[in-house]
Amino acid sequence: MVFKRIFFLVLIVMLASCGGSKKITTTSKNSKSQPVVRKTPTTKTPNQKTTTKDQNEVIEATTKVTTSADNVRNYIQTFSEVAKKNMRDHGIPASITLAQGILESGAGKGRLCLEANNHFGIKCHTGWTGPSITHDDDALQECFRKYNDPADSYRDHSLFLTSRSRYASLFKLNKDDYQGWARGLKAAGYATDPKYPDKLIGLIERYELYTYDNEVLGKANVKPLKQESNGNNSIYTVQQGDTLYSLSRKFNLTVDEIKKMNNMTDTNLAIGQQLKIK
Repeated sequence: MVFKRIFFLVLIVMLASCGGSKKITTTSKNSKSQPVVRKTPTTKTPNQKTTTKDQNEVIEATTKVTTSADNVRNYIQTFSEVAKKNMRDHGIPASITLAQGILESGAGKGRLCLEANNHFGIKCHTGWTGPSITHDDDALQECFRKYNDPADSYRDHSLFLTSRSRYASLFKLNKDDYQGWARGLKAAGYATDPKYPDKLIGLIERYELYTYDNEVLGKANVKPLKQESNGNNSIYTVQQGDTLYSLSRKFNLTVDEIKKMNNMTDTNLAIGQQLKIK
């Protein structure tokens, strides 16, 4: 009897020892096995090209299309020689011609440019006997000139300006005064957009189109002044990245003060736009 009790005690001790060494895993009945997603860190290889803001930004043209900065550069490379030739032949700054071509044609992406080689949005007007194309502009289905070659459009643009008396005052300006030409075109009625001169000046200064004027005139390439004096005010030329808020901080003014001084109704700025700054 005593022997049996001893046997059972030893058996219980052995079972307890084995149970203590056993590993037990508990799982909640609501838990589900989920795949582990690991994010691979992004690294740049030495040959990888970085996309810049300049490559991505778009330019709004009067043709109501948008075009990238790379397209603008390609357009300039394609037509800079044509613009310089017209400057030599007709006296219109190559910078102005190129800037107008970019703006009016969307750097070659607008319908009139693609289907009619019309880079400057020149309408038929009285006396035009050449080919034409209809296009919605100020009115529906207006008549626009059509050309066989883009060079014909550039030449006709020059003849258009030189043959009309309302543009005569432009040819009294210096050939490197692209700012005066830009404002003069607006004043003579070439465009109705109040920001048209600022848009032209912005394109000329951003893409340094004035260098083509200097090449024709045999002058050194001098960058334009960004800020100049005008009586009791200073004139600031808007640069890429400028906002009214950043300019208000820079010149210790409020946004409303800058808007009031420049008769602005909104906060939109264009590169090359000139602002009065006290």
